Amino acid sequence: MPTPASVIPPISQDPLRTRIRDCYLANEATVVRELIDGAAFGAGSYQDFKRFTGVISQLEGGVYFNIGSAVILPEVFLKAVSAVRNLGYTLQHFTTVNMDFIRHYRPTQNVVCRPTSDGGKGYTLIGHHELMLPLLAAAIIEEL
Repeated sequence: MPTPASVIPPISQDPLRTRIRDCYLANEATVVRELIDGAAFGAGSYQDFKRFTGVISQLEGGVYFNIGSAVILPEVFLKAVSAVRNLGYTLQHFTTVNMDFIRHYRPTQNVVCRPTSDGGKGYTLIGHHELMLPLLAAAIIEEL
């Protein structure tokens, strides 16, 4: 039986680029081709979401950072927050921070506003990551 690498040429040499579809495993974009095992891919995505939801279930009193994800991760985060609350975990007093180069609708709504509307706090920090992240790290270290 041929291996996937021997059957499917690298993307740069693939004359049938229409076969390529982008899918997301939680927040990671991956290339899907006809030899992928859809059940295994779905199971992996489900496991990834369960791990992420497990982390979110412990967020009470903590801080969540969304750094640079404008679409997928804000959606996954909001779903995880909803799942955790629906399972009976207390998730009311926590802080969210969205950091990006520009303000986007989804992170503003799904990270900063909606999850924290019941007692938490949400912040948006706009700026270049190469400047903002070191400044944020220095501020956190200074307070510790």
